[in-house]
Amino acid sequence: MFSHKVIRYSPWLVHFNTGACNGCDIEVLASLTPYYDPERFGVKLAPNPRHADVMVVTGAVTKKAAERLKRLYDQMPSPKFVVAVGACAISGGVFSGSYSLVSGADKVVPVSMYVPGCPPRPEAILYGVVRLLSKLDGGMD
Repeated sequence: MFSHKVIRYSPWLVHFNTGACNGCDIEVLASLTPYYDPERFGVKLAPNPRHADVMVVTGAVTKKAAERLKRLYDQMPSPKFVVAVGACAISGGVFSGSYSLVSGADKVVPVSMYVPGCPPRPEAILYGVVRLLSKLDGGMD
């Protein structure tokens, strides 16, 4: 069995945009810059899902994107975690109720952490990832 504590020290993220206004994408990419220094927590962007420990999902999950999201999630090695960033990834946001949406990312893959906002600030995104890591380490309930 894998230990969650291994991921605690060097989590690699893969970012998946399901298709939205790109507000959350800009904030996710900003949170990975040297200004916010995510590497102090060991957080790095993975080159592909086969190397990733944590998937960061942004945007309203459309029916077409849901298939790709599930496929990418299945390609990730275990243990794997998902962080839903922004109102759209959490519940569909302003697009909620649209015929082409499946609503939030949790309808397709198991979500471990939610970062609310439209769009959330880079500090909030990093806080969500760090909180997930401390939760894995046994620091939170």
